[in-house]
Amino acid sequence: MYGSNTSSDGMHHVSALNFGDPIRKHEMHCRFKQKQPWQWVAITGSVGLLIILLLVGHICHATVNRIAKVEDDYNHMMELKKLAEAADIAKSKFLATVSHEIRTPMNGVLGMLQMLMDTRLDETQQDYVRTARESGKALVSLINDVLDQAKIESGKLELEEVSFDLRAVIDDVLSMFLGKSQDKKVELAVYVSSKVPATLVGDPGRFRQIVTNLVGNSIKFTDKGHIFVTVHLVEEASETEFERDESLSGLPVVDRRRSWSKFRSFNQESPATSSSSSDQINIMVSVEDTGQGIPTEAHSSVFNPFMQVGPSITRTHGGTGIGLSISQCLVHLMKGEIGLASSPHIGSTFTFTAVFSNINGQQQVNGSISSSEFQGMRALLVDPKKVRAKVSKYHIERLGIHVEVVPDLSLGLINTPTVNMVFIEEEIWDCKNLGNPKMLILSNSCSSDSARSPFVITKPLRASKLAASLQRAMGVSSGGNNLSREIHALSLRNLLHGRKILVVDDNPVNLRVAAGALKKYGADVVHAERGAKAITLLTPPHLFDACFMDIQMPEMDGFEATERIRKIELGIKKGIEDGELSAEAYGNVSNWHVPILAMTADVIQATNEACARSGMDGYVSKPFEAVQLYREVSRVFQTMSDESH
Repeated sequence: MYGSNTSSDGMHHVSALNFGDPIRKHEMHCRFKQKQPWQWVAITGSVGLLIILLLVGHICHATVNRIAKVEDDYNHMMELKKLAEAADIAKSKFLATVSHEIRTPMNGVLGMLQMLMDTRLDETQQDYVRTARESGKALVSLINDVLDQAKIESGKLELEEVSFDLRAVIDDVLSMFLGKSQDKKVELAVYVSSKVPATLVGDPGRFRQIVTNLVGNSIKFTDKGHIFVTVHLVEEASETEFERDESLSGLPVVDRRRSWSKFRSFNQESPATSSSSSDQINIMVSVEDTGQGIPTEAHSSVFNPFMQVGPSITRTHGGTGIGLSISQCLVHLMKGEIGLASSPHIGSTFTFTAVFSNINGQQQVNGSISSSEFQGMRALLVDPKKVRAKVSKYHIERLGIHVEVVPDLSLGLINTPTVNMVFIEEEIWDCKNLGNPKMLILSNSCSSDSARSPFVITKPLRASKLAASLQRAMGVSSGGNNLSREIHALSLRNLLHGRKILVVDDNPVNLRVAAGALKKYGADVVHAERGAKAITLLTPPHLFDACFMDIQMPEMDGFEATERIRKIELGIKKGIEDGELSAEAYGNVSNWHVPILAMTADVIQATNEACARSGMDGYVSKPFEAVQLYREVSRVFQTMSDESH
């Protein structure tokens, strides 16, 4: 087996062996007794080749099948994607159409009820009509919530950018729940920090919707104690303005700091989030209540759509469970965060942040209301509860009154004898304490016995209501402080009296409601039920001052009718400028432009952008509300007046 021994007869096989010795090389020689038959070699070679070919073929086939399956899956997914997009579009159109079809008769009902309330009715009839109207408004509000949820899911919800008074918005929200809070004997209050600017730029409607949802939930689940709304700047969160061991009503409350403890803006060092810049104002709103509270295991699901804490909640209090979900989405659109802190049988606190713009980048802070009647007066506020006293002081000082807070009336009159008025809480009022200063009782109930009280001011305190109450109590003329809707009604009468207005609507009930609302303010109203007729009536020359056009009409919708009217007006203007038409034939007016306001219940399609694209000058929702109608009409007529000059 050692040494060289080679053979070329094919019967000899040599294998090298290496045991680690670099000098000695080892080999193993094997000799076969006989050669393999060529038939066996051919068979085994053919079988091996066949196996190799089969394996290669299988691999190729599997690869082709895999590629085909991936392509089929991709095509299937694309088809499903198109179907999903088509379903989403169909759902949006369905909701828009159904909402319009539901809201149209509902707005007819609400409008007729409003017209009925303007007639001579006794107290019982007024109560019936008012109840029916509130029920209709609740149904419309539910429809709006469902539509908002649909717009949020489709990503089509956008925010406005207009200037607004945050304090006025909060006061309006509290006014909505005045009756419910008094019926439950729950104290409702608001406090806005003096560092919050008087005017902000953002979406007041959506901000009001968030606060309304939170306060509405608190009213629903609170049977005793208080509901307290506070507004601060984000950087004030660390300041202990209200002590943890004290509350508005004296009942225990949850630690409100827990409601914002997980906010990113408080857990990271960032100048953009830790403080408000000159252009951005980051505010924080908290709604605290002493209601039933929410179990800890339900905290993670309260913001899910159509979710309730438990089935008994739905049976007892009702509701759809989408208010908090919508609020969370709106807060995110406002670049903010929302959280809660709650304990069963103690209460809940919901807190959210929102980023608004500051007007002209100026840090103007002015929460007071200029009132010459009360500016510079001195008042004494008697209240042993610190939080409640601070809230009452905030509202009184908004009228320009200097306020001194004392826990006891007799002690306060001794230390501050020269005061114009005394505010005292009803629970500590004693009818024997009737002195020279004007006594005003702060009460949570409107059923206080006025015979035993000098003068009662019911809560929640609001600047406008407090001013009106003080005017009556002090005998000051209130000629310049009418209710806003009365002011709007008088202004609308001045704007619309004698104006010739065309109302276009295919629904005869809504046509009557719109015409009746405009005639109430002295307008001369002409009806039209189709867009084609509106084009005929508004083709120059004509005598119409404005047009209220429904959007969804058969044969021709309001957008198309408006576009055709604008083309006719533009063609006449161009013809007069080119000398092809005579100005005398068109009343010596070369620039014809009749104001057209969209009049619709479709809250998805009736947007400023859609109206502007078709040439409309704005839109009003049905049924007409005096405030919105005044805002749009005054803006349109003011624009016309400016252009004429």
